Amino acid sequence: MKILAIANQKGGVGKTTTAVNLAASLAHLGKQVLLVDLDPQANATMGSGIDKTKLRHSVYSLLIGESEMAATVKRSESGGFDVLPASRDLAGAEVELVDAEAREMRLKTALAQVAGQYDFVILDCPPALNLLTLNGLVAADAVMIPMQCEYYALEGLSDLVNTLKRIKQNLNRKIEIEGLLRTMFDPRSTLAQQVSDQLVKHFTSKLYHTVIPRNVRLAEAPSYGRPILAYDKSSKGAQAYLALAEELLARHGVQEAMPVM
Repeated sequence: MKILAIANQKGGVGKTTTAVNLAASLAHLGKQVLLVDLDPQANATMGSGIDKTKLRHSVYSLLIGESEMAATVKRSESGGFDVLPASRDLAGAEVELVDAEAREMRLKTALAQVAGQYDFVILDCPPALNLLTLNGLVAADAVMIPMQCEYYALEGLSDLVNTLKRIKQNLNRKIEIEGLLRTMFDPRSTLAQQVSDQLVKHFTSKLYHTVIPRNVRLAEAPSYGRPILAYDKSSKGAQAYLALAEELLARHGVQEAMPVM
């Protein structure tokens, strides 16, 4: 079971879009996938077709010890993967866990309950280094960093890398950077091309070949509660995330199963 955190302290870089659509693409390729929504905004939950207002249990109740994994996991029918959903209650988890024993280990302990049930666990982390993100990074084997090719991107990346170094030293010695993913890419932008060239120069081995383009259909899909593969399979966004899933599997030498039609 590979636990992959999608993280970047900078907001608006496509973390949730990546988490939902990578989960759906891996599921399409025949993998058993669990998506964990660690953001109180619950956008990954809603984008997977699950109504956050009707949840009896969520990541919040799991982290504070009020529910078990089996009672908390929901199914994304449109995506073909399982979801550990979030609700607005999650915003209160940090306050309630502030004095809790092993507070940064809660998610890791919970995921141990499903060890062996999934090929991939995808963690959608909030855009801040808070206790929820910390739980994700402590539980993860590796981190995928989505980033736009814009002026402040490299500075933000440096901050995140330093954060990961501290976590590796003190809380999770196995964590690695899985790769850097260029998102919302506009090839017509000179600045985007320049930043992309800088990434290629400095992070060649960690940079995914797949680039996620700016795509209207990709932006529309969450409002319908569907991953892009279920909304418009032929769109550039759908094809890009499918290519990313294939590249991820190839990096790990994982044999693709027959695609789920």
